[in-house]
Amino acid sequence: MQNSHDPLYEPLSTPLLETDGETLLASISYWKDGVRRLKANPLAICALCILALLVLMALIGPSLTPYSYYETHLSLKNRPPSSAFWFGTDELGRDLFTRIWWGARISLFVGIAASFIDLVIGVLYGSLAGLLKGRSEEAMMRLADILSSLPYLLAVILLMVVIGPGLASIILALTLTGWIPMARIVRGQILSLREQDFVKAAAALGAGRFRLLFHHLIPNCMGSILVTLTLTIPSAIFAEAFLSFLGLGVQAPIASWGTMANDGLSAMRYYPWRLFLPAGFISLTMLSFNLLGDALRDAFDPKLRS
Repeated sequence: MQNSHDPLYEPLSTPLLETDGETLLASISYWKDGVRRLKANPLAICALCILALLVLMALIGPSLTPYSYYETHLSLKNRPPSSAFWFGTDELGRDLFTRIWWGARISLFVGIAASFIDLVIGVLYGSLAGLLKGRSEEAMMRLADILSSLPYLLAVILLMVVIGPGLASIILALTLTGWIPMARIVRGQILSLREQDFVKAAAALGAGRFRLLFHHLIPNCMGSILVTLTLTIPSAIFAEAFLSFLGLGVQAPIASWGTMANDGLSAMRYYPWRLFLPAGFISLTMLSFNLLGDALRDAFDPKLRS
């Protein structure tokens, strides 16, 4: 049962306006109402603050210490966290604090870049498939079904082996089939919207397919697109970490959270901080993005608009 005192469920017909002694209800737009709901969700605000802090530390964290991410000091290897080394050191005496935030740059960049490529391809492909009718739509979606039926992990590993490890290879591997969920969601939204009266009216007034797509259909799908994007980013970050954990990601001395977790696995029994720190930041980042995605879904769900 919805709580009448919960700000998430306040009616859209606020605030009140007074004109000529009469009280009128000012309507709130879809986006303003979504932002209002998002601000009223404490988990969403907490997730946004955590993500903002992670991005800030990825930018300035490596410069807060006098050590570089590749500088080795064998006499200082496997030191526990202390005032000299805030996160301790690894088997080569490298400062883990510096490497954690350098790895954050790699992991966040790969995850966000791959997600935005999925966004562009998925939105264009899905919107075209939803706008077209007949055999063209059928052929486009069957192609997407064929690609999605390929074993994702096997395809990614084979591509990484053929092309070779590196940032560009990781992003290409992650976007090989990563755009398909976005395309399916956008297609479903377009199929529903194209039967609406405002779309039919625009078509009757002479609007071409390009104008219908970019001026009427896609803008009205932005709520679902934004939510899907927010949930895609942690999946891409985890996939990059997993590939790096298998040794198919970035190569030494460059660090990512996945490579650091792989390095720390063998030392977990005696030097647990080497594994728990990168694994903890991976988990925290994924949790924050998932909480934000759930909050966006609730904020922009038309069913909650009263």
